[in-house]
Amino acid sequence: MFIQTLILASALVAAPPAQEPPGSTPESRSPNAAKPQADQATAVTGADATFVKKAAEGGMAEVALAILAKEKASNADVKSYAAKLEKDHSQANDDLKEVASKKNITLASAPSKSHQALHDKLAKLSDAEFDKAYVAAMLDDHQKDVREFSRVASGNGDADVKAFASKTLPTLKEHLQHAQDLSKSVGAKKPTS
Repeated sequence: MFIQTLILASALVAAPPAQEPPGSTPESRSPNAAKPQADQATAVTGADATFVKKAAEGGMAEVALAILAKEKASNADVKSYAAKLEKDHSQANDDLKEVASKKNITLASAPSKSHQALHDKLAKLSDAEFDKAYVAAMLDDHQKDVREFSRVASGNGDADVKAFASKTLPTLKEHLQHAQDLSKSVGAKKPTS
């Protein structure tokens, strides 16, 4: 018995190791090994992709208009509001770029024609006239944003897009409230929408 065990042991030691496929690891040889994870980037529905694209365009426009307002506004409160919008929308834009990248959504690199037209219109104004028009535009824009972000945040869409909308919504509501307050102090006309 001892000799048989000795012969069997020496045969095992002398046998060449089984050939492993290139790049194999102990984990990959295990029958219960986890399969490689799929790429984390996933496409989203058309409605979610449209929301992300529009939110990005709007956010980009908000930053550009805020920069313009910091230069052209005559009212210190309007300048302060513009600085807050620039900071908050820049952060939201960065967050949205991460979501878009993760979901394979290509964002515009320039403002839409309507946003550019608003920028051009405001750029021609100055002093109190600028303040009124800028605050009215921000009031209108943030009313629309709050409605849209609320819809997405409470909807059944993509979890990451919904999380972005939910995270951003309180800031947009704050911006709207501030625009409402400013509209009274600078005499901006309330938008019709």
